[in-house]
Amino acid sequence: MKVILFGATGMVGQGVLRECLLDPRVTDVLTVGRAATGQTHAKLRERVEPDLLHLAPIAGYDACFFCLGVTSSGMTEADYRRITYDVTLAAANAVVSPAMTFIFVSGAGTDGRAMWARVKKAAEDALLRMPFKAAYMFRPAIIRPMHGIKSKTTSYRLFYALAAPLMPLLVRMLPRYVTTTEQIGRAMINVAANGYPKHVLESEDINRC
Repeated sequence: MKVILFGATGMVGQGVLRECLLDPRVTDVLTVGRAATGQTHAKLRERVEPDLLHLAPIAGYDACFFCLGVTSSGMTEADYRRITYDVTLAAANAVVSPAMTFIFVSGAGTDGRAMWARVKKAAEDALLRMPFKAAYMFRPAIIRPMHGIKSKTTSYRLFYALAAPLMPLLVRMLPRYVTTTEQIGRAMINVAANGYPKHVLESEDINRC
């Protein structure tokens, strides 16, 4: 399976890239983003794109894992929509194919009324209407970074540093809502390879894949 990965330098994307490079079912990985990952691997090719809104078509791949995203904190709706909706749809249009499976990292609560939730839901709905082989929306809740992976967002790094001692308790108390960067990466590969009965996957579904 040949995979395109957007957002490989973010917390989730780092975990997905790690699992893709480890999994023998994935033969090639093309990362697309504003910055290089800094990694080298026989499977890995990188494409640095300063302008993700205007991408040339990318063909010949089986799956696209879209992990690029930002926090809505301090952002206007227009700015958040440009990244979360416009960039996502630009990427989807660059890779769209009847042979392509597209997986989008959304978030728990996307059906809500908050600004970020409305924008994410609009992106989900648009992707589900596109002529892909299949499209899946991943809605993780609490994500536990593994294998030394860290978020680039300062507030998230602080949260995870403070929450680290409580994570084992959260896993025991809220197993349906906690997943890991490792589980998300493995679930993406499994869903791309085998499909899934639902097109919207919550943390519980991600952990089950």
